[in-house]
Amino acid sequence: MQKAIYTTVGIDELLSHVQALKGVGARFVQMHAERNVDDGSYRLVYTFINVRAAQEQIAQDGNYVIENLVVEGIDRYQEIPSISSYYPAVFPFENEAHDLFGLAVTDMQIDFKGFFYHVSTAEPMSVITPEVKAAREKAMKVRAAAEAKARKAAAEKAAAAAAAAGEGAASAGDAAGAAAQPAAMDPEKAAKVRAALAAKAARDKQKKEA
Repeated sequence: MQKAIYTTVGIDELLSHVQALKGVGARFVQMHAERNVDDGSYRLVYTFINVRAAQEQIAQDGNYVIENLVVEGIDRYQEIPSISSYYPAVFPFENEAHDLFGLAVTDMQIDFKGFFYHVSTAEPMSVITPEVKAAREKAMKVRAAAEAKARKAAAEKAAAAAAAAGEGAASAGDAAGAAAQPAAMDPEKAAKVRAALAAKAARDKQKKEA
């Protein structure tokens, strides 16, 4: 039975992960590019298999593992380092990503300079239909609305918590102020505070008597 492991890595981490796989004897299987309909970003999936480990696993329980490195959220103008210095067999896949998707794969050991495929439309996998464009815009609006709703709810929750904390602090401050005034407060301000507290106490007394 085949099992697949997917590890998401950043573009700047790609070569170090590939080097580690090469170091343990993993073989390159394939690479493919995908386009995200929602935001137009790209995704690359590199597939490897450690043949020796797979043979041992199959002998033990009939299972083996396929390892995949996944690079998400790629902009079409973002440079992607070629892994061909570790796995020369990747060259048709990297040229395909360049010719069909328009991705900027750099330092390919075998580079067809955009002529690996003869296509009538340049970078055909980057062209979208009106239907796809409409679906993408709708998805982006739905996501934006959800994010705005979440931000509003968080702001309201924070405001409510701040108000509750403020009321508690004000009550505590009244009690402390009645007992003593801060040493740094000037006499005039202290007199105003005492007058305000006395007026508040009088109002509270009237409310209770009423």
